[in-house]
Amino acid sequence: MQARLAFCKDENGQTAAEFALVLIVFLGLVFGTLGLSFAVWANETLQYAAEATARCLSVTPSSCANVQTYGLSQYAGPNISPVFSQPSSPGCGHPVKAIATIPLDAVVVSTSISLTALACFP
Repeated sequence: MQARLAFCKDENGQTAAEFALVLIVFLGLVFGTLGLSFAVWANETLQYAAEATARCLSVTPSSCANVQTYGLSQYAGPNISPVFSQPSSPGCGHPVKAIATIPLDAVVVSTSISLTALACFP
């Protein structure tokens, strides 16, 4: 009986157990924040490439006849293989649409985020 009471009052290893519980949440927050920041950066570079491609189609269409090739040359983000296209848009001069998917891997959660950029240059 006294051995059980001594075991219940023993606090050896309590810090390690609490650290193990908090570490999972902390790493999930850190890696989730980094992954989300990475996705925002990818979206901004995708938007820039779409805008540059739309501008090129308006100003010098002969130098950027292939929208996909020119869009990829302007894209400077992570390797997520964006697809550039030229949709028909009434009231817009030269529209360009860029679509990509980026994986978001945190410690506990793993998902993917769809990125879309639409630019129009008169």
